[in-house]
Amino acid sequence: MLPGYFHRDEYPMSASIGRAVCCTLLLHLAQTAPSQTGELHGQASGWLTANPDASPLFQTGLRYIPDILIKKEVSDGFNADMELSLNSYAAARAAANDHPRYEWNARLYRAWLRLSTDRFEARVGLQKINFGSALLLRPLMWFDRLDPRDPLQLTDGVYGLLARYYFPDNANVWLWGLYGNNETKGWELAPTENKTLEYGGRAQSPLWTGEVGVTFHHRRADLSPLISIPNGTGGTVVPEDRLGIDGKWDIGIGVWLEAVLIRQESDIPGERYQRQGTAGADYTFPVGNGLYAATEYFRSDNPSGPFAAAAGAGFSALSLNYPVDLLDQVSVIVYRDWRNHEWYRLITWQRTYDNWSFYLLGFWNPENIQIFRSQAGANPLAGTGFQFMLIFNH
Repeated sequence: MLPGYFHRDEYPMSASIGRAVCCTLLLHLAQTAPSQTGELHGQASGWLTANPDASPLFQTGLRYIPDILIKKEVSDGFNADMELSLNSYAAARAAANDHPRYEWNARLYRAWLRLSTDRFEARVGLQKINFGSALLLRPLMWFDRLDPRDPLQLTDGVYGLLARYYFPDNANVWLWGLYGNNETKGWELAPTENKTLEYGGRAQSPLWTGEVGVTFHHRRADLSPLISIPNGTGGTVVPEDRLGIDGKWDIGIGVWLEAVLIRQESDIPGERYQRQGTAGADYTFPVGNGLYAATEYFRSDNPSGPFAAAAGAGFSALSLNYPVDLLDQVSVIVYRDWRNHEWYRLITWQRTYDNWSFYLLGFWNPENIQIFRSQAGANPLAGTGFQFMLIFNH
């Protein structure tokens, strides 16, 4: 979630129960493990955004994320660890000819317990789950909302159980079950039906000079917030299956592919299937201190069948990063919306000391954002303006 987004949560009862269970488990571990080791980390940040082409004109705020990590060796080769963190912020925004608006919030950011060996781990609680090969436009952004333009790389987690097993050849298998996540996540436009289980898995294996992965997920999608269901077209809750394939290889340059097919048991025209795909490449050019470049092309459409032709939306992305010296680096991210013939531009200067980072961002974007619009609240990068951010890590 970008620093300038305002978000107020209204959690259902199932999510409240899930948070209570997570906290109880974590506190129990903390109290009953005398030989544990604990670490307290934190990140404090402040930002100011000025955007004369949009409303609000100015946004400013402070955020602090304390993070507690506790680790314990239960037996030889068997470990238990936990993480508990809080996302707290206070922010204000001002629009033309209007009084400033203030907002503040504090809520769980991560709360999980993990049991692990050298080859296996099981993690339960509020956690981040992400995977895939794409960097800038990710079809496999199913459970997170990471925005590559966000210096903080913040994203809400999901409540669930994740198990992973790692084979000696670096192949690995994931299995998960999610419950109590009743708000949209990732690219979703329709939330999951309340009090229902989501489940899925992933298999990933080395292949040639890289690796390939296959991912599956099932849930029951609630379409009622989006559309009125006509008579004779079924109910507002429909089963949904997702199948994803991705791979990444080094062939002198880095290349990757990522594709997703989504199928809903719906009789509504244009809603039964959705396809998303990304192809990308990256390379570090031997220019000065090394110029890193990455590019991707993303396409999304709603065909009548899995392999049917369909008109869709296409985006291109280009990311450049150049380290000026030991302290400074400059990066540029450009998106092109081919259907609406619009450009998205962001240039960032960053200076980093031991614990401090300074960012100055300049942006020139459409006022109506079409990418990463699933973010909650007012988008601070809409229109034309700049953002200054100060970050302290301890």
